[in-house]
Amino acid sequence: MAGKSAAPGVGILLVTANVGTLFDDTENLQKNWLREFYQTVHAQKPQFLSLHCQEVGGKNYEASMSHVDKLVKDLLSSDAMKEFNRARVYLDENYKSQENFTALGSFYFLHESLKNVYQYDFKAKKYRKVTGKEIYSDTLESTPMLEKEKFPQEFFPESKSSRKGFIRTRWCITDCAFDLVNIHLFHDASNVIAWESSPSIYSGIRQKALSYVLNRFSGMQRDFKSQNPSLQHGTSVTDHRLEKVPFFVFGDFNFRLDLKSVVETLCAKTTMQTIHAADTNAVDKLVFRESENDHKVVLQIEKKLFEYFNQEVFRDNNGTALLEFDKELSVFKDRLYELDITFPPSYPYSEDSSQGKQYMNTRCPAWCDRILMSHSAKELLLKSENDERIVLYDHIGPNICMGDHKPVFLSFRIATGAGKRCQHMEKIYRETTL
Repeated sequence: MAGKSAAPGVGILLVTANVGTLFDDTENLQKNWLREFYQTVHAQKPQFLSLHCQEVGGKNYEASMSHVDKLVKDLLSSDAMKEFNRARVYLDENYKSQENFTALGSFYFLHESLKNVYQYDFKAKKYRKVTGKEIYSDTLESTPMLEKEKFPQEFFPESKSSRKGFIRTRWCITDCAFDLVNIHLFHDASNVIAWESSPSIYSGIRQKALSYVLNRFSGMQRDFKSQNPSLQHGTSVTDHRLEKVPFFVFGDFNFRLDLKSVVETLCAKTTMQTIHAADTNAVDKLVFRESENDHKVVLQIEKKLFEYFNQEVFRDNNGTALLEFDKELSVFKDRLYELDITFPPSYPYSEDSSQGKQYMNTRCPAWCDRILMSHSAKELLLKSENDERIVLYDHIGPNICMGDHKPVFLSFRIATGAGKRCQHMEKIYRETTL
């Protein structure tokens, strides 16, 4: 299967998937999800596969964590994955430690054709050769092969049960070092509040959290914390001696369309009715009706309702007409790069296993699930002879119910000798060949 192609370089497949709803219907959703995932792996033939999951165990994680073992076992022992003879699995399952719990899961699979892969030990500050299959769970804080952090509660005080954070690992393949970051940013708590301003207050919260992560990798974290004394306790500080390398950051960013602008465009020829809550007089519901045509209701918005009469606008031509309202990444254009999006919004899909293409009427569809990279990482992507990058950026299971999020993947090849040479590799080569 994987790795048999004569194409140059090393085949890399990065996948991000919010898997929370898989644990609500393990019989149907998980089976569909795994089948579509394996088909993607088979089609892309990677030699190095990274799967970043968010909401592992689902929203009812205390009751559902037992189902996580089944998913992990399937991924590690399936015939579809038999040619991947080495693996590393990092699962944050310690939900009893609410100050640290992120519900993130990072899976890494190495094909048998790929030789000499190394992972960085952040404690020992050196690379270690990857052999065998290993699973790490519960208290990941003591695992030296990664850096993990839950975002400070101060970032989103109203979300008391937030599990948002990130996990970072570092790898060396073909003597090229790069970081892989699994990330989950804050959601929109209310459609009504998101509609009130442009950009929304939730967009600002996500911007703050993503800046926090990027600053950590750029050596700016110390300055950030000195300006925010409340964040000093319980958060780690970047070691300035740590080599800066290209990085890929992928996960559920919860990026949303600029809702105020979207509504103004979709409802340009309507009249708006505002309904207030009886007890607080706060805006409780918005109803948009056509000015003519018997005042037909076009859109209704509540805290967790976004019911637009024509879902096809989010699917036609993969929803690309709405990309102009996808603005949250623009403030990071000097720090992050993303390939062109050519797939429909990845969230929120129906959780009905028979409705693979239907969106739920809970949120305005948006490209929440993304794969981003540093500008230095962009240069690692191998180019073909006609100078086109041999890459594919797409979603998984377009016609199949995969839960409320469609997984998103990036397939590419890294050229041998590309990027920055891993530090201390000469010593490692000597040690591993003795």
